[in-house]
Amino acid sequence: MKMELCQEELVHYINRQLSNIFGKYENIQPYFDQTLERVEKCFRVTNNKYYQDENGSPFFTPYHSGQFSIFLYFLANTIHRSGDNSQLATKIYYLNKILHSVDWYYEIELPEYWGVEHPVASVLGRAKYSKGFFFYQGCTVGGNKGKYPIIGEHVILYSNVTVLGDTTIGDNVVISTGTTIKDERIPSNCIVFGQSPNLIIKQKSKEYMDKLIMNFWKKIN
Repeated sequence: MKMELCQEELVHYINRQLSNIFGKYENIQPYFDQTLERVEKCFRVTNNKYYQDENGSPFFTPYHSGQFSIFLYFLANTIHRSGDNSQLATKIYYLNKILHSVDWYYEIELPEYWGVEHPVASVLGRAKYSKGFFFYQGCTVGGNKGKYPIIGEHVILYSNVTVLGDTTIGDNVVISTGTTIKDERIPSNCIVFGQSPNLIIKQKSKEYMDKLIMNFWKKIN
């Protein structure tokens, strides 16, 4: 993957941010190789031109806020998975929150590839997320009465969508701006509007939905 900064420069860049906020440098180097592998897999399938170089290969820069927010989530989650430094994982999560106004806790498990566009004020809770998850600004995924959503593959949340509780969403689903879904069953291959319990669900063919989803991803299988 082509990078704006080499790994040494990127480590120094993040450590300066951490030291400015928390008062000391941290040993983040051991987690970088795995984090960058995860970032490359994620960026490899996106159709976003800013995530690619002139040859269509994955490109990463910390100066693109969407890219950097994804990187910091993967870094915090990779540290969490290692099980040896929860305090550092917390600091990286908090850094992401400070820089980008996103709340993506390091214990949530986002899929191999997922994406954002202007993700300011997004909050992701302990749902089950599947590949191709994509969301815009102001989106919330969270619990209700101890239940959390199960989200299928290639689900798109447009701005200010809320998905709560014992909700199951199928594959190839687009949820329109301002929709609120709580404790619902949403079938695959549809577009959703409105507010629970009075949702409008427009069923579409798989071919129709595939074309919509392909605006976001180079592959959908």
